[in-house]
Amino acid sequence: MTEENNPAQASDENRLIAERRAKLRALREAGEAYPNGWRPDTDATTLLERFADEEVWNQAKLENLDERFRLAGRIMSRRIMGKASFVHIQDGSGGRIQLYLRRDDLPDGAYQAFKQWDIGDLIGVAGRLMRTRTGELSVHADQLCLLTKSLRPLPEKWHGLTDQETRYRQRYVDLIVNPEVRDTFVRRTRIIRAIRDFFDQRGFLEVETPMMHHIPGGATARPFVTHHNALDLDLYLRVAPELHLKRLLVGGLEKVYEINRNFRNEGVSTRHNPEFTMLEFYWAHADYNDLIRLTEAMLHEVVTLLPGLKDGRVFYQNVELDFGGQYRRVSVAEAVAEHYPDLANGDLRDRDLLRSACRREAIAVEEDWGWGRLLMELFEHRVEPLLVQPTFVTGYPIEVSPLSRRNDEDPELADRFELFVAGREIANGFSELNDPEDQAERFQAQVAARDAGDKEAMHFDHDYIRALEYGMPPAAGEGIGIDRLVMLLTDSPSIRDVLLFPYLRPETE
Repeated sequence: MTEENNPAQASDENRLIAERRAKLRALREAGEAYPNGWRPDTDATTLLERFADEEVWNQAKLENLDERFRLAGRIMSRRIMGKASFVHIQDGSGGRIQLYLRRDDLPDGAYQAFKQWDIGDLIGVAGRLMRTRTGELSVHADQLCLLTKSLRPLPEKWHGLTDQETRYRQRYVDLIVNPEVRDTFVRRTRIIRAIRDFFDQRGFLEVETPMMHHIPGGATARPFVTHHNALDLDLYLRVAPELHLKRLLVGGLEKVYEINRNFRNEGVSTRHNPEFTMLEFYWAHADYNDLIRLTEAMLHEVVTLLPGLKDGRVFYQNVELDFGGQYRRVSVAEAVAEHYPDLANGDLRDRDLLRSACRREAIAVEEDWGWGRLLMELFEHRVEPLLVQPTFVTGYPIEVSPLSRRNDEDPELADRFELFVAGREIANGFSELNDPEDQAERFQAQVAARDAGDKEAMHFDHDYIRALEYGMPPAAGEGIGIDRLVMLLTDSPSIRDVLLFPYLRPETE
């Protein structure tokens, strides 16, 4: 039952908020509200790690330690016992440490003031270290001050914040009361840092490209539209940085990457958010096989750098994924034949055969779709969810690969791959199409598809064609979904679990 449907709970919270506001008014009148002069010199995690060994840092040795410590944190629990109290605070390190407060050891009036403070208040504390009778490391306080009055009570101590939508909507509370959430986002930062280090060490240059485009391009996706008031011009939030990054290849920056935000005006699900983070990188004088090897090396390095994952194995939703060694390679046609036994001996470029198979699977298809699009519908319908271990799928039809280079031996296929893990696409890479005339023809085909009603089809980008006409070196490029990768490496079932502020409908006032 939510708070809105529980009048008693809402009434209790309103009463508590009113009491806290009254305390804040008293602080304002005394000139003690929201001070900004306290400076901590350490944090809970540092102290707990430094003095973890109880045998080495016993009470006697702590008493002889000529060192005071200053911390700042949020009151998470307290136990008041007359002239002394025990308090736990949680600080920005994510650690929690106990405070021992005794009236006679604090400045006059400080202990009485503390007794009016509440769970959730932010405080400053200073003192020496001690151990309690149970051996718990604690700060024996000799200085104490209130930094910020919390006007809203934290969720119940024993139940925490469990409503999923409230957790996403009020991430600031989620981070306070659910420590594992903080761990997820710390790990996300480490993953991105490891990716940056990997590419920097291999001579790639990190760049930034525009967020607003005159023409949405680089992916078949429906864009968001915005408006530039001063220029009275409609612009599109980028669906991908690809075409700008390849312009840089033309300009002589032959190894570039960007970790970027993309925006696609599409559905929301456990794997999709309207804005998301991508890694895209482009490498001159390389092909898609080079990218496959580079991707394996990058993922193996990232995984092994994370705590607890030294062997390259990750548990995701109770399934062990092996990111070490060489990943499986299989073509789209081979994968479809493997999972559709009735098609195994047929011609997988026969439109009538594929159309019949789609009908049997209740897949809606368009009359003008070629064999490539039909084959991909079958692949996505049945095969994709079954690709659990890291698998590179190759041999994509050119029909669904408008920016990829044609295969020299089979022009109906693209030199392209996608990496699937746990039944979802993680990466998409291909040898780049650098023939301006071929690219112009494919753009024209996309425009025709758009005119026929395909809202995700690309526009014709004349400037990009002009750039190719100056000459782009042979190259390969790839995009990796950072959010989906982080989901795998943090055992998160939903993309919302790895976004600090995922998209949600506005609250009803």
